[in-house]
Amino acid sequence: MKTSVLSTSTKETIFLTAMFAAWMALKRGSCGTSSQWMVQSFAFRPSVRQQRRATSSALSAKKAAGGGDKKPQNPFASTIILPETGFSQRANAVVREPEIQQFWNDYDLYHKLSEQAEAADAPRFVLHDGPPYANGDLHCGHALNKILKDFINRKQALNGKQVHYVPGWDCHGLPIELKVLQNMKSKEREGLTPVTLREKAASFAKETVEKQSQAFQRYGIFGDFEHPYLTLDPKFEAAQIRVFGEMFQKGFIFRGRKPVHWSPSSRTALAEAELEYPDNHVSKSIYVAFEVVEASDALKDYHSDESPVKVAVWTTTPWTMPANLAVAVNPELSYSVVNHVKTGKLVVATDLMDTIAKKLELPDEESFEVLVTMKGSELIGTSYTHPLYDRKSPVLAGGDYITTESGTGLVHTAPGHGQEDYQTGLKNGLELLSPVDDVGKFTIEAGEEFVGLSVLGEGNQAIIDALKSEGALLKAEDYGHKYPYDWRTKQPTIFRATDQWFASVEGFRDAAIKAIDTVQWVPDVGKNRINAFVSGRGDWCISRQRSWGVPIPVFYDRETGKEVLLNDSTLNHIEKVFAEQGSDAWWKLEEKDLLPEEYKDEADKWKKGTDTMDVWFDSGSSWAGVASAREELRYPADMYLEGSDQHRGWFQSSLLTSVAVNEQAPYKTVLTHGFVLDEKGFKMSKSLGNVINPSQIIEGGNNKKQEPAYGADVLRLWVASVDYSGDVNIGPNIIKQTFESYRKLRNTARYLIGNLADFVPEGEPGSTAVPYDELPSLDKWMLGRLGSVLREVDEAMNEFQFQRAVQELLRFTSAEMSNFYLDVAKDRLYISATDDFRRRSCQTVIQALLEGFAKAVAPILPHMAEDIWQNLPYATSSKSVFEGGWPSHLAMLKEHGSEKWELVRQVRDDVNKMLEVARSDKLVGASLDAAAFLYVEDDDKRKTLESLVGDENLIVPPIKTNGVDELRTVLMLSQVHIMDSAESISSSCNEKYISTSETSSGCIVGVSKAAGQKCGRCWFYDTNVGNHDHPHSDVCQRCNDAISSWEKTTGQTFVRPAITEEEQQPVA
Repeated sequence: MKTSVLSTSTKETIFLTAMFAAWMALKRGSCGTSSQWMVQSFAFRPSVRQQRRATSSALSAKKAAGGGDKKPQNPFASTIILPETGFSQRANAVVREPEIQQFWNDYDLYHKLSEQAEAADAPRFVLHDGPPYANGDLHCGHALNKILKDFINRKQALNGKQVHYVPGWDCHGLPIELKVLQNMKSKEREGLTPVTLREKAASFAKETVEKQSQAFQRYGIFGDFEHPYLTLDPKFEAAQIRVFGEMFQKGFIFRGRKPVHWSPSSRTALAEAELEYPDNHVSKSIYVAFEVVEASDALKDYHSDESPVKVAVWTTTPWTMPANLAVAVNPELSYSVVNHVKTGKLVVATDLMDTIAKKLELPDEESFEVLVTMKGSELIGTSYTHPLYDRKSPVLAGGDYITTESGTGLVHTAPGHGQEDYQTGLKNGLELLSPVDDVGKFTIEAGEEFVGLSVLGEGNQAIIDALKSEGALLKAEDYGHKYPYDWRTKQPTIFRATDQWFASVEGFRDAAIKAIDTVQWVPDVGKNRINAFVSGRGDWCISRQRSWGVPIPVFYDRETGKEVLLNDSTLNHIEKVFAEQGSDAWWKLEEKDLLPEEYKDEADKWKKGTDTMDVWFDSGSSWAGVASAREELRYPADMYLEGSDQHRGWFQSSLLTSVAVNEQAPYKTVLTHGFVLDEKGFKMSKSLGNVINPSQIIEGGNNKKQEPAYGADVLRLWVASVDYSGDVNIGPNIIKQTFESYRKLRNTARYLIGNLADFVPEGEPGSTAVPYDELPSLDKWMLGRLGSVLREVDEAMNEFQFQRAVQELLRFTSAEMSNFYLDVAKDRLYISATDDFRRRSCQTVIQALLEGFAKAVAPILPHMAEDIWQNLPYATSSKSVFEGGWPSHLAMLKEHGSEKWELVRQVRDDVNKMLEVARSDKLVGASLDAAAFLYVEDDDKRKTLESLVGDENLIVPPIKTNGVDELRTVLMLSQVHIMDSAESISSSCNEKYISTSETSSGCIVGVSKAAGQKCGRCWFYDTNVGNHDHPHSDVCQRCNDAISSWEKTTGQTFVRPAITEEEQQPVA
C-alpha cells in the first residue's frame, strides 16, 4: 500500500504507512470499500461546487464513526486528519474527458471567454488555421499541429485576450478526387460527368470534415467548430475569385506555354509544393555523342568529314532526347577536344576528362589524348546533327547552371522539358518542342517508332536502344538521385511544356522578400527557408487539369481557342455568381448565364475553360476568404502555425497572394514544427507497421492491457514534452513514459485537493486562511518558489517554448513540492489540531499551490486542470479554470529565504544519505527513529541552522520556533543537535554513521537512535512520553493537545479502541 498519493524521499516511513492504513480502514467502514471510494462518480454535481464545504468538526466526526470488521492499526486514527477528496487517482479519461468537454460546450466556454475579454476591451488574438485536407483519417502529425495551436490559444485566453480560432479544411483538389474515384467501380467512373464527380467529391469532403472535426475536439481543441471554414463554401470561393481577379488586373496573371511539373499518373500540372523526392529513385543515365556538322573557328582545325569531332552530353532522362534542340556550354569553363580509338574525338569539360575516361571504361592505363583546350565561348557557333532525326542544332551559351560537378560539362538542351533549358531556349529563340502527351506517352512528333510508348517506361529504353544502334551512345548506367514524384499517387513526374495559367512572381518578388522581414519566424531558420524559396521561385503555375476545384474564370474563343475573355466585368460577375451558387455554377450553367449582361449577345462565341486552380491558390487565399472576411477575425492574422514543409507550401502561397494584392504579409508570426517519426526515428508507414493512431492513444486498442486508453491529456503532454522545432518521435514506450509524468502531476494535484477539505479561503465568511505576513518562513519560501515558477512558465509559454514550461512544472512538482514541502508538511497537516496555526498556514500555501498549478497546466492539460477546478472543496468566483485569467497575483510573489532553505534542503539530502546507511544496518527503520548530530564550520551556516533548532520536547505552543521553521519537522527526525565540533559528534554516534565534511551542505552529519519513547500518535520520539501527567501518557504533549482539541470540536470523548488478544500478540 502506498504511503500517500505523492512520491516521497522517505518511502520507508512507517508513520505515513500507518496513518494511511488507518484512514483507509475508517473509509472502508464509512464509505464502503476503499476501491469504491477511489472510483466514485465524478460527473459534475452543482451541489459539490456550490455548497459550503464540510467543517473540520464534521470531517473529524465522520472519521470517528468507524465501522466495519477491521480495527484501525493506530488507536488514535480517528483524531488524525488525512486527505479527503473525490478527485480520482485514476484519470478515467475515456469517461471523464468527454464529460469535461460537454461541460465546456454546455457552458459555451469558447464564446464566453471571448465575450468577457471583449467586455474588458482586451486585444484580439487570431491564430489562422492552416486547412488540412479533408481526405482521410487523422495521424500524429495532425495531432502535433492542432495541439500546439491549442496550447497557444488557451494560453492567450488565460492572458485575457479575445481568442478567435476558426478551424478550416481544404476541400478541393486531387487528393479528394482520387479518394472518390477509388471508392467507385469502373462502370460508375465511365458514367461520371464533371458535375456528378464534383457532387460526390463535395459529399465526401463534408463527411470527412465532420469525422476530423470530432477527432480534433476529442483532443480537447478549443475553437469555433460550429462555424468552420471550408474552401468549398461559396463565399470562400467568391473571395478566391476576387484575389485572382485583383492579381490579374495588376498584370500578375498570364497564360503561356512553358515546361511545368506534369504528373502522368494524375494527368495534371503540379506545383513544387505538390512534389516529393524519395531517396531510392534510380534513373537510367546516358552519355551521348552528337556529331559536329559545322565547327566553330576554334574547332575547324580538328574537325573533318573523315574524322569528325563530336560533342558529348549526359542526361538522366533519355526520353527527352527527341526534344533536343541545342547543346549548351558555360562560356567561362575550359573545354578540351580529346581523342581515343574507342570514342573518336569528343568535346568535354577539361576538369571532367579523367572522370569520363573511367566512365567510358578506356583500356587499363590508357587515357584521352588532348588535342586542344579552349574556353566555352570558343565553341559557340558550332552546330551538330541529331543522331535520330534529320535536324541540325546549335552549340550555344548557357548559364551558370552548367558546372563540372557531373556529366560532361556540355548540357543536352530540350526547352520543352526543363526550366533552365526553357530559359536558354527563350534567349536563343528555340522552338518549344514537347512530343509527350497528357498520360506521358510519346506523340507522333517523336517519330513513328516511338509513338504511344511511355516515356517513363518502355519509351525510355527504346530511345537508348535507338541511340546505340546509331552509334551515338557512349555509355548507359543506373544512376541514383532525387527525382520528383507526385505526392498523391507516389508516381514519378516529368517536365513537359503545356499551355497553363501562371502567376508572375517576378512582378512582386521584391515586395514579398521585403514582407518576410516584417514577420517573426519561429524558429529563426524559417526566415532563411522561405527567403530561399521565394528568391528562387519561377512563375507559379496555378492551373490544373481536373474537375474538382475552383475554376479559372476564363472564356476562350470557340473557333481559335486562343483569344480569351477575362476582364473586370467578367470577373466581378463570376464572383457574384459563385457567392450565391458556388463554383458548381461554372459547370451547371451555360455561357450566357455566366457572362455579364454586355456579353450575353455574343455568348455563342465564347466557351468556358475547364482548368481549375491549384489548391495552394485555394488555401493561399484564406486570408481573404476567412481572416479578413469574418468580423471576429482580423487580417493580418497574429499567427500561422504549420509543419516546416509549408515554407514552400501554404506559408508561401499565402504570402504571395497577400503581397500581390495588398503588399503585406498575411501573418505577423509564423511558427513551424517538424515531422512525427516512430520511436526509432523512421518515417511512419503502413508497410512498416509503425503507424501510431492518435485515437488509439486516447481511447486504447482492442487489448486494453497492451494498448491502454491514456486519454487526450497524455497525448497533449507528449506534444508539450518534445522539441517541436525539429522532427519528433512517438511510440508505445514514449507514451508510457509520458503517462508516468502525467500520473505524477495528477497525484500531486489529488494530494493538494485532499488536504483542503475543511479549508475556507481568504475573503469567505469564516476564512481559515493565514495572512501572508503571518506565515512561517518555510511557507513564504514555498510561495516565493511558486511565484518564480509561474513567471518562468508564463514566459516560456508566451515564447511558445512548451517543452521548457513542462520541464519546469515537472521539476517543481517533484523536487520542491512533492519531495520536500509536501513531504514535510504531512506532520502538520495530519497530526496537528484542526485549527492549529501550523496546519492552517500550510493549507493557505496549498491553496495557492493548487490554484497556481491548475492555471499553469491548463493550456497543456486542460482536462486535468478543469477536473481540479471542479473538485476544489471550496467556493470559487469562476466556474471554469480558464476564467479569471493567468494567476498574476501568485506570479508576483517574491522569493523568500532562498539561501536559508536551500541550505536546509542540502542538509536534508546529506542526512538522508546517512540514514540509508543506518537503515541498512537495522539501526533505525523510519527516519523518525533517528536523531541527527550536525557540525558545520561556516559561521553563517551554523547561525542559520541554530535558528531552526526547536524545543527539546514536542510542546504546544512551541517556544523556540513557530513549529514550522524547525529542523526536526523539516528533516523528519525526532531530534536534531547542532554540535560545537566535529569531534563531539563521535561521542554520540558510531563512526560508521558519520559523514565527512565533503557533503553538499558542508556539514558533517552523524545519525543515531533517537532518545526517549515513541509517541503512539505522531511516532516522533520524545523524552517526555511516559513522563508527564497528561491524559494519554503514551503520546507526546503536542498530541495530547490535538486530542483535546478534537474532543472540543466534535463534542465527543476520545475512547481508545479495545485491543483483542490477537492484536496483543507480538508481530513476527
